[in-house]
Amino acid sequence: MLMIKTIPGNIIAPKGFKAGSVHCGLKRDKRNHDIGIIFSEQSCKTAALFTTNQIVAAPIKLSRNVVKNGTAQAIVVNSGNANACTGKKGEKDAESMALLTSGHLNIKSDEVLVASTGIIGHHLPMAKIKAGISNSSERLGNKNTHAISIAKAIMTTDLVHKQIAVKTKIGGKEVTIGAIAKGSGMISPDMATMFCFITTDAAISLNTLRSCIKKSTEDSFNQITVDGHMSTSDMVAILANGMAANRTITSSTKSDLTLFQKALDYVTINMAKEIVKDGEGATKFIQIEVHEAKTISDANKIARTIAESPLVKTAINGEDSNWGRIVSAAGYAGITLDESKLKLAVNKITIYKKGLPVTPAPKRLNSVMKKKEITIQLYLGTGKQSATLWTCDLSKKYVSINADYHT
Repeated sequence: MLMIKTIPGNIIAPKGFKAGSVHCGLKRDKRNHDIGIIFSEQSCKTAALFTTNQIVAAPIKLSRNVVKNGTAQAIVVNSGNANACTGKKGEKDAESMALLTSGHLNIKSDEVLVASTGIIGHHLPMAKIKAGISNSSERLGNKNTHAISIAKAIMTTDLVHKQIAVKTKIGGKEVTIGAIAKGSGMISPDMATMFCFITTDAAISLNTLRSCIKKSTEDSFNQITVDGHMSTSDMVAILANGMAANRTITSSTKSDLTLFQKALDYVTINMAKEIVKDGEGATKFIQIEVHEAKTISDANKIARTIAESPLVKTAINGEDSNWGRIVSAAGYAGITLDESKLKLAVNKITIYKKGLPVTPAPKRLNSVMKKKEITIQLYLGTGKQSATLWTCDLSKKYVSINADYHT
């Protein structure tokens, strides 16, 4: 039986990892760290997935090349400035961040991933960045204070920092996986506006690591949406340094691979849900399940259409049981439906079936709509495939946050 135990810490929980962060001046409030470094004592197998947006931030271009080589030993990340739409200078600045970091850590510059998040279209203040990298490298450590500080350093409009660490037994050895994530707005499927940095001390082959992170991302970060807007800077990266000394996980060691995949899935799904729960101005966490579809693709398309409907999201924010908006959204998703076979339930209370409303007791339905977590279940009656997507409601506060963000 798989035992996954949540433990204190985050990316510093696995053996051999440290983190350091400081405030360098990218954020106004000096109490908020805005640059940091994640470092492994040993070179790591590295895999990552990046934004599918055609407009790509400079650090993403650099990090893609690092990942092609399959090894890295550090990640340098800043918040408050995305270094996106900044031309050749932006690309040189990203390269400088890698060089500065490698110099302070005495590692290869092509083993440094670079990530930036924040406002688009502004060049990085490199004097501040240079000082921030130097100071962060001097503060590397693996205590709880280091864990919390690096998790907060990557935040932008996030209200809470997001972190997790778990351990499990693989091949008789204790293996640990840790993660930090950021994301609150500009969240859309196919990698939402977010970062997730994952570390593990597992020994695993590069091809297997790439396969595992791809599957975990597809089942977690690609299944969330807040506002349907895709970022230029998204990144999910995993570093594996092998210091757990387990037998190397490969496609041939199927039992070990299954254990690692499940533990990694647990971490990424947890982080994905935390991002949605911290959606800008969010008051409700919404799980949308589409069942009995012909294909998984059909189920996903309908779930995403419902999740990105502003009318559905505002109705849930207002605790209004206007279920017609859900059915209507499903109807324009571009998938052939048979209304006579549809069934809709909210928190397991059936409210629509075979083309007709099913009227539950008003008090019961009103009570459901007041809950902080809402599950929408739509049954199509045309097949056996399902998909689940996570989103949040849309509030007045979301408009306020985004109207005031640049100023």
